[in-house]
Amino acid sequence: MATDYDAPRRDDAEIGEDSLEELKARRVDTQSATVDVDEADAAESFELPGADLAELADEDAPVRVLPMQGDEFRCSRCFLVHHRSQLAREQQGELICRECA
Repeated sequence: MATDYDAPRRDDAEIGEDSLEELKARRVDTQSATVDVDEADAAESFELPGADLAELADEDAPVRVLPMQGDEFRCSRCFLVHHRSQLAREQQGELICRECA
């Protein structure tokens, strides 16, 4: 339940004066203010401009993957493959790139 910290404070005597109907009305008002939105349903309703995702799902990406070359290394922190010139240091057999160092 949201609390309005700018509202003037009430003492215990004023709180006790509230009728049951007033308290129920306040509770209904605060509950109706919240909206229960399913994120998955909301995401399905959005369409990306210029992209037909149904066509892309059936296709294989025309990307040719090359194995790691002799002058490259895999950073032990970010797990990206870098050229040896990006090697910052080697700690206990772990190679670390300049960006992670």
